[in-house]
Amino acid sequence: MTRSILLMRNRQGLRRNQRGAAAIEFAIAVPVLVLLIYGIFRLGLLYQANAGMQHALGEGARLATLYPTPTDSQITTRMNAKLFGQGYGAFTVAAPVTNTTSKTLTITYTTPMDFLLVPGPTVTLTRSKVVYLPVT
Repeated sequence: MTRSILLMRNRQGLRRNQRGAAAIEFAIAVPVLVLLIYGIFRLGLLYQANAGMQHALGEGARLATLYPTPTDSQITTRMNAKLFGQGYGAFTVAAPVTNTTSKTLTITYTTPMDFLLVPGPTVTLTRSKVVYLPVT
């Protein structure tokens, strides 16, 4: 046989050969799957921090509506004590803003988002609650 016929037969044999195809598909799919799962995990941490902020705001609001009215530092201390969430970001509890009939409580959560080796944007969540003070 001539050399060109042998080369053509080898090429045809390679086209039909399926060995190793699953390993290559696995190598392509696994990094995408890992990044997807890690992204879902990071998003879950944001939801947990949001729930912690809402809980702390509710506790601060309950304390602010008591009579006699507690001080702003007592309300801030209570909200700091009731915060929960993973320690990847930073919580900031602002001092309550007092009006004549209400107080505004605010908590901010800031965290840098990253997807393993790819840095992402910094995400900032801010939650506020207006608490109406008891009439004396």
